[in-house]
Amino acid sequence: MNLPKTEIKAHHQIILDSIADGVFTVDMDMCISSFNRAAEKITGIARNDAIGRPCFEVLRANVCEENCLLRQTIETEQPVINAPVYIMRADKKSIPIGVTTALLKDAGGRIIGGVETFQDLTAVDKLRKALRKQHSFEDIVSKNAKMRDLFAILPQVAESNSSVLIEGASGTGKELVARAIHAHSRGKEGPFIAINCGALPDSLCESELFGYKAGAFTDAKKDKPGRFALAQNGTIFLDEIGDVSPTVQSRLLRVLEERRYEPLGSTVSCETNARVITATHQNLRKLVEEGKFREDLYFRIDIVKLSLPPLVQRKEDIPLLVDHFVDRFNHLSGKKIVGLSQKAIASLMLYDWPGNVRELENTIEHGFVLCPQGIIRLHHLPARVVPQSGLPAGATGLSLKEVEKRTILQALDRNRWKKMAAARELGIDKNTLRRKIKRFGIVEPPPKSL
Repeated sequence: MNLPKTEIKAHHQIILDSIADGVFTVDMDMCISSFNRAAEKITGIARNDAIGRPCFEVLRANVCEENCLLRQTIETEQPVINAPVYIMRADKKSIPIGVTTALLKDAGGRIIGGVETFQDLTAVDKLRKALRKQHSFEDIVSKNAKMRDLFAILPQVAESNSSVLIEGASGTGKELVARAIHAHSRGKEGPFIAINCGALPDSLCESELFGYKAGAFTDAKKDKPGRFALAQNGTIFLDEIGDVSPTVQSRLLRVLEERRYEPLGSTVSCETNARVITATHQNLRKLVEEGKFREDLYFRIDIVKLSLPPLVQRKEDIPLLVDHFVDRFNHLSGKKIVGLSQKAIASLMLYDWPGNVRELENTIEHGFVLCPQGIIRLHHLPARVVPQSGLPAGATGLSLKEVEKRTILQALDRNRWKKMAAARELGIDKNTLRRKIKRFGIVEPPPKSL
């Protein structure tokens, strides 16, 4: 039995209204031709007010003007799946949604418009932020097992007044850790004074650290307080301590032993109660053995040692760090970038990050400069982080499954295929790791012959 067109249309509307996701269709002029009940609820706009209007007037998404996903699907005949977008509700509240698009065709297969389904991701976004907060300490975010072990002891380290040595490659976040320790210390109300010792010549390093009196040298017209004076009642952070000269090492040793120092050109010593935190990208123990660093000073600054892993050893943190930096640059720039495309994330996961977390932060900032709104895509990233031969086959959606598989493989390789150690690094139970190894078909390579 053939039903009248009006009755068929009513049946279609009933079906659409039973779907939990928002659904609307547009004609070739991008005007809305149907709008379901969930779409009304999510947008706050009544169906009768939406139908017949251009979709950009109704959704007011941050990609509508320059990168309309539905128009892109109609023009390229390629669907978009779960793209993150912000829309403006009727109450002028901006909310995150996940968009999927498809072509709308008539019985003869001719394209007559497009269909878009979307989910309200507000709850998911809140959950994501809560999860990130759970994996953070001050401005440091990580779910890596080594970093979580570090988070666990930082409050006790901060509570003491002992000297701390932070080791790690450039860009791993040594100053962030130092600031986090200061923020939780008893001297948190005092100043945090940082100085990069490696960036200063010997004579200038001394005057910067200890200050000088008028007439101490040419052009010293008046007294100038040093960093130790400025850090009184707070914390002084000496970055790249391994680069300081033997003369400065000697003076630092006295400060740590006696809590006193003399400004250049002065015969009167000054007291300091500043907590000393040092950092280096070098192996200080090796420098001591080579006679390039004083052993007595080394033992003075190495009361508590914290070691930060490079980003290549904590790639599972990349999506978390990307979210963190996107939020930060949105706040600084006033933009509404939702995130990165799957291809862009895949590219970041495949790169080895010699510049560590700082390089990742700079990469996201580069994306913000080139991306006007919406989603940061592969072409918005610096060329160095995009594989020259293109992404591997199947990396178009480097599905999270593929990313997870690569992360597990890298963890196993770093831990010489010791599953317990790899599971600990990944922050998962060893039985969970075994199940994932089986599911992904991961096979341990044969041992190398001698």
